[in-house]
Amino acid sequence: MAKMVYTASYNKRAAKFIKKYPDLVNQYVKTLKLLELNPFHPSLRLHKMKGKLTEYYSVSINISYRLTIDFIIEEDKIIPIDIGSHDEVY
Repeated sequence: MAKMVYTASYNKRAAKFIKKYPDLVNQYVKTLKLLELNPFHPSLRLHKMKGKLTEYYSVSINISYRLTIDFIIEEDKIIPIDIGSHDEVY
């Protein structure tokens, strides 16, 4: 099981996201729990990002919203980087 490591900058972004989209809190929490239990679960749609974000991965909260993560498999750490709509994150 991977360990989630939250940075202060991510927590600030997440708080803004939750304030803007309070109806997505349950889906967001479910995504984080599933990511910690099994980052490769098909419903997360984990994929490597392209362009300037190639060092990161993305998972889906739902069809419209994404969570950008730094996924360090060797150390079993998942570090959330950003959260937002597809266009905001990419």
